[in-house]
Amino acid sequence: MRSIWNGAISFGLVSIPIKLVNATESHSISFRQIHTEDGGRIRYRKFCELEDREVTQSEIGKGYEDADGSIIPITDEDLSRLPLPTAKTIEIVAFVPADRIDPLQMDAAYYLAASGAPAAKPYTLLREALKRSNKVAIAKYALRGRERLGMLRVVGDAIAMHGLLWPDEVRAPEGVAPDTEVTVRDKELDLADALMDTLGEVDLDDLHDEYREAVEEVIAAKVAGHAPPEAPEPAEGGKVLDLMAALENSVRAAQRSRGEAPDDDSGKTGGTKKRTPAAKKAPAKKTAAKKTTKSTTAKKTTKATTAKKTAKSTSTKKTPARKRTA
Repeated sequence: MRSIWNGAISFGLVSIPIKLVNATESHSISFRQIHTEDGGRIRYRKFCELEDREVTQSEIGKGYEDADGSIIPITDEDLSRLPLPTAKTIEIVAFVPADRIDPLQMDAAYYLAASGAPAAKPYTLLREALKRSNKVAIAKYALRGRERLGMLRVVGDAIAMHGLLWPDEVRAPEGVAPDTEVTVRDKELDLADALMDTLGEVDLDDLHDEYREAVEEVIAAKVAGHAPPEAPEPAEGGKVLDLMAALENSVRAAQRSRGEAPDDDSGKTGGTKKRTPAAKKAPAKKTAAKKTTKSTTAKKTTKATTAKKTAKSTSTKKTPARKRTA
């Protein structure tokens, strides 16, 4: 992997030469802008407004626009002389538990590669120290013309760094939550829990970009001179009027998608228990057992009654016989 930044990690008095490489890559499909009438490429050209001519990349530098509109040239040499220890160093300033980092602060991810054999020992030391402490390192570094905040953590046998936004760059969620007071019933929460249990967990490696695959199908069809695939009919949507019914239907749909028999009683029981097909058959057996017992009892009762009637009838017949004998 190509490095995008070379420097060192400052860990107290320990300096670890490293290279910064991108930890992620984009697989999204990119498009070119074209002239719709003839398919010609649309290109952006850079002109100097004073000379009114196109300039090359080698002629382009940086400049800061002052409040009065004047431009102050800033060179790479100017930026390399900044009085900052982080200009070429990732300076670790603290170690904190990972849950102290707000995910909203997470930005781009990088791998920190040890630069040369001398870096192997201190690199491994920092990695193992992070592992044993169950903490992450908070660091400051400069990249692409600004000082940034970073979080170092262990990924496999490597040290990764996540760029972090500064705390004042994260907006407060004011005005985002509903301003209407809403009461959520326990039954609704139970059904929501049942839906979460039914959907279960997922291996993130099994997820893929279906949008990109669909775009690739369209491109392939166009190249082959075929009509692009048609989109399926959208599902009928609308305003959800009955939240309980929507949750119950969602639980049943999720169960069907997993090959489970839909639980028609989830709405009655509140959906607090995730029932399997085997669990459903148990009550049926129990009911059958009750019916069998009831039937057997009824038969026994009938037999007993018949026996009593027979005995009574026999006794009645014998009594007159004894009178005649007397």
